[in-house]
Amino acid sequence: MSLSDAKVRNAKPKSKPYKIADGEGLFLFVRPEGGKYWRLRYYFAGKEKLLALGVYPETTLADARERRAQAQKLLANGTDPGDAKKEAKRTATLKAANNFEAVAREWLDKRAHEWSPRHVSSRLAALQTYIFPLLGPKPIAEITAPQILAMLRPIEAKGILHTAQRMMQLTSQVFMYAIVTGRAERNPVPDLRGALKTPVREHHSFLQESELPEYLKKLDTYDGDPLTKQALRLLLLTFVRTTELRAAQWQEIDWDKAEWRIPAERMKMKELHLVPLSSQAITVLKELQRLSGKRSFLFPNSHNAATFMSENTMLYALYRLGYHSRATGHGFRSTASTILNEHGFHADVIERQLAHGERNKIRAAYNHAQYLPERRKMMQWWADHLDQLSAK
Repeated sequence: MSLSDAKVRNAKPKSKPYKIADGEGLFLFVRPEGGKYWRLRYYFAGKEKLLALGVYPETTLADARERRAQAQKLLANGTDPGDAKKEAKRTATLKAANNFEAVAREWLDKRAHEWSPRHVSSRLAALQTYIFPLLGPKPIAEITAPQILAMLRPIEAKGILHTAQRMMQLTSQVFMYAIVTGRAERNPVPDLRGALKTPVREHHSFLQESELPEYLKKLDTYDGDPLTKQALRLLLLTFVRTTELRAAQWQEIDWDKAEWRIPAERMKMKELHLVPLSSQAITVLKELQRLSGKRSFLFPNSHNAATFMSENTMLYALYRLGYHSRATGHGFRSTASTILNEHGFHADVIERQLAHGERNKIRAAYNHAQYLPERRKMMQWWADHLDQLSAK
């Protein structure tokens, strides 16, 4: 006799386990502690086997019968339902191990040695905030371009277009890693080209040559922190990136050669960069020696000497000098480049001193010393020119 919902529901535990048959090999197995389990007895290759079909009440009588029917179809096609269940479980486990979050965390771990701890933390925070909530649990091989777009749309809707672009790039990097490690066959991110609003490119505000005399006079009378004042002076004299200046260490200064050797790991293009030091830059460094010469960093953080100057310190100093929205630390690179080009210095020499990247990897290995004699002359001319502008 077939089972009914009422009979299954009312089946009481006994002192010993017992079975209640439903037919065609399906039965309910009732344990003394009260658990009710669906089982299917079947034969494959001449051997009797048992297949677990679920636990009541999570698996209803109708569910159990449907699973019995599925098992019977597999048997009719010559497949062992038990083996099919194990394979399905293995596949599900594999998918869980290869979901987007697992692959992304593995990728980040593999790249961590190339980046600063702060950069790694920033990448992880971006993944956790924007990407993992929607894509994290999904098997990476099954993620589609529309699903990625659905993740990006809320970011775009907030108007933070640069963030949306960065999250798209970050997602693409994870997919490329998944491909080379055999967890995905293709990267769907390029399919989204043109799907997002393009952020308007923001140019760093910078001073024209005609504005430098006033700026230099204001800087000379700046009454703020002496380290900040010298940082702004050295930044203009060397026109390096602000991140490169803030993290400068005394061990990078070669006094004998009058050079500042910025190691590759601190450069945007990951190449050693030489900065010829003018006599004026040396003067600034000697003043800095008095202020921070006993520390590792030229510009130690005022709150924690174990690290370096905050990224906002020089920007706020420029605000105090009256240059809010008129100049940024990075903008001095544009100021120097414009003036040097206008005064006839060779564009290749200027570009090399700006440490703009060389895409040819063989040439890049020699770039740190490229045009060095010409760059020495140019950097001294630049410092002398600033002195002349300051005297106006």
